[in-house]
Amino acid sequence: MKITSVILAAGQGTRMKSDLPKVLHPVCGKPMVWHALQAAKVISDEIPVMVIGHGADRVREEIGSAARFVVQAERLGTGHAVQQAESTLKGDTDLVLVSAADMPLLSGETLSKLVETQKANNGPMTMLTIVADDPRGFGRVVRGEDGGVRAIVEEAVASEEEKAIKELNVGAYCFDANWLWDALARIPLSAKGEYYLTDTVGLAVDAGMHVSAVTLEDEIEAIGVNTRIHLSEAEAGMRSRLNRAHQLKGVTIVDPASTYIGVDVEIGSDTVIQPNTHLRGETKIGAGCEIGPNSIITDCQIGDRCIILSSVLEKATLEDDVDMGPFARLRKGAYLSKGVHMGNFGEVKDSVLHEGVKMGHFSYIGNADIGANTNIGAGTITCNYDGEKKHPTKIGEDVFIGSDTMLVAPLELGDRARTGAGSVVTKNVKEDTLVVGMPARAIRNFKR
Repeated sequence: MKITSVILAAGQGTRMKSDLPKVLHPVCGKPMVWHALQAAKVISDEIPVMVIGHGADRVREEIGSAARFVVQAERLGTGHAVQQAESTLKGDTDLVLVSAADMPLLSGETLSKLVETQKANNGPMTMLTIVADDPRGFGRVVRGEDGGVRAIVEEAVASEEEKAIKELNVGAYCFDANWLWDALARIPLSAKGEYYLTDTVGLAVDAGMHVSAVTLEDEIEAIGVNTRIHLSEAEAGMRSRLNRAHQLKGVTIVDPASTYIGVDVEIGSDTVIQPNTHLRGETKIGAGCEIGPNSIITDCQIGDRCIILSSVLEKATLEDDVDMGPFARLRKGAYLSKGVHMGNFGEVKDSVLHEGVKMGHFSYIGNADIGANTNIGAGTITCNYDGEKKHPTKIGEDVFIGSDTMLVAPLELGDRARTGAGSVVTKNVKEDTLVVGMPARAIRNFKR
């Protein structure tokens, strides 16, 4: 049996009060529509179909080839939106799963239950419901004596008795495809001039057909986003889900409420995440690390047993046993090899610090290659930019750079070279040589 997903992503989202299309607002670092697409992929035999409208070009650009797009040029309701997929899917699928792009917490597992229930249903459709005290504006689900759904009553027209019903329509459905295309053409026009997908329930019931329902077990999956308040609720729900998944894999999160972990982040076992830490993008962290508190790490690769205290890292790589901070910064292209120590208020960009390098505080290293076991004294700066171009600095192994040394690139220092405190080095330094002064001059060769 062939199953295809249709994701509704055409709404304008006026209550978001934003120039960004609603479905592109991020939840844990990814657009809402991305989350909906990941869930839909779990059950789809084909590339999902996405119905777009407002901000269509921006949604296409974001999603790319991960979906097939159809456009709802006029927003005439959810029934009309699904109808736009008919020309793409009619005769090419057995079941159609319909979900909304503004419900980022719906899981693939839940959608799978919806599909499996419809497979066993002798009627044309199965819908997703939730039992909750807060109706959140959802329609009430009226059940018949046989347990099947008899009607969906929208809150605006519900009687007091109907408003007391706790079972609510979530807004995800699985349909028999052949029945769906015929039913969509028979949906009546509402008083608001729209065609509602919920009216398919009435069409099925009037024809004596059974409408099944799957009731959500996890209430947060039903969070739909129409305002920034809802967006923050979805963010909190997704963050809790992600943090819990890491904890179950052996990661200690000291304060989950203040810890922010993106959906693509990987963390090894026995790593401890301290409060107010943000892990973003495609970050991978090894085992036995301690991260934070107050660290922000984006798109970084971090080895085992690293300690990162109150620091900011972006597009950097750390091998095993690196420790840094507090208040250190790694910028794009920073590579810290095994056992590197980096003190507070240091910054590294587009540079390699080889194994065992010790970098003191208040230092800047840019466009440099620092040899193994070299010591970078406090206040050292690579002067790599001349106002037009960046220039490299190459420092050999076992070098000692004195405090407040200015290394004016392009520059090379040989193995075991040394600079005195406050030196301004403008010329290459041979191995085993001590230079001091402004500009620095050689005063001793340790091999002699």
